[in-house]
Amino acid sequence: MFPYRDDNPTLATPVVTFLLIAANVFVWVFVQGMGMEPAISRSVCELGLIPGEVLGRVAPGTVIQVSPTSGCRLGAEGGWSTMLSSMFLHGGWLHLIGNMWFLWVFGNNVEDSMGKVRYLAFYLLSGAAAAAAQMLANPGSAVPMVGASGAISGVMGAYIVLYPKVRVHMLVFLGFFITTIAVPAFLMLGYWLLLQLLSGWASQGAEGGVAFWAHAGGFAAGAALVLLFRDSELVARHRGFVRRRYGYVE
Repeated sequence: MFPYRDDNPTLATPVVTFLLIAANVFVWVFVQGMGMEPAISRSVCELGLIPGEVLGRVAPGTVIQVSPTSGCRLGAEGGWSTMLSSMFLHGGWLHLIGNMWFLWVFGNNVEDSMGKVRYLAFYLLSGAAAAAAQMLANPGSAVPMVGASGAISGVMGAYIVLYPKVRVHMLVFLGFFITTIAVPAFLMLGYWLLLQLLSGWASQGAEGGVAFWAHAGGFAAGAALVLLFRDSELVARHRGFVRRRYGYVE
């Protein structure tokens, strides 16, 4: 299932969401070379989050393979700044496009309910919390972690708290047959969270792959942080508009 829109218009231009998408695309094109070597391997090695390196669980000088032709030599000190830089890196075109699409579908309404400065701080804190969750789950991992999905998971956690009954329209792929359905946000996002938790438990101890615990941790952080970062006046105005237009009662 893939969400393509929601019945939740914005009242103000989502400037920060636009800028976050632009920043991710900029990094992909000009820092990661649109996935071409050696730019992508260098960016992952230098700017990706490696839990074992940050926490000092991997010996300095250890070489890890990040592609068939490239590897990273870990430094003497893991950089905590990679908790931030890794949020703007991606591993491929589909990774980037999928993340940016989810950010657009859910981020504009969350920004609408916080204001620009609060939303930016919320996004970055959610991403940091997601990275911390993944490090806690696998502190000795030498696999670089990249992607905006932890921070975007926080946005999704905020959305389910703010607008649980808003309909989310999704594409459903059934083999060669494609259809569409619309369900309340709490069903779609709750199902997504359940998949992350089940996948995280199933992959426990495995190296590489998707950072499921980052997704779950970011979602939980977003659902909690939104209570501090939401602007009550903006939330009330936004909910009132949605209620008048679509008849939802939150």
